[in-house]
Amino acid sequence: MNINMKYYIVTICAIFIALGVGILVGFNLNYDQALSKQQSEVLESFNTEFESLKDKIENPIIRKRAKHAVLENIRTLKAVETLENNNIKTFGELMNQSHISLRDDYEVTGIELDTLVEAAWDQKDNVIGSRMTGAGFGGCTISIVKEDAIDEFINYSTEKYEKIIGYKPSFYVVDISDGTRKLF
Repeated sequence: MNINMKYYIVTICAIFIALGVGILVGFNLNYDQALSKQQSEVLESFNTEFESLKDKIENPIIRKRAKHAVLENIRTLKAVETLENNNIKTFGELMNQSHISLRDDYEVTGIELDTLVEAAWDQKDNVIGSRMTGAGFGGCTISIVKEDAIDEFINYSTEKYEKIIGYKPSFYVVDISDGTRKLF
């Protein structure tokens, strides 16, 4: 992956309570087809199909969970495309949308995670995107932060978090890499 601007991924940890919830939503479309040249049309068809069928899910909570699952899959496929095209700005927007969906539709974030993500969003000139990561209900966030703004990011986020939550978060700064691959 070539990304022209230098960013660091900052993982912020609050409280971690392991609790996972999942809903399986399937479509009759294989992975290769989804990543084909018609990806945008395919992704839009996912959303259109879900919108046309969502009222068949009578329970409003389950409907919201299914909406998250469908749209998160669409966002994931779009994220692959944006990273392949070195479009880090759109990738960050997808991260933000993911957190909003996890907060509002899947309802797994909580005040600690929302405070950390909102502190990152407050710093929009220095932060590309931020979202919770892990199982939710406490846990960690991941933020893409400009290299020269890491200290400012940490200071602002710590101050806001401590004011609202009452104690300091922990920060882990890592470099973006090429990801998992065979080394030898």
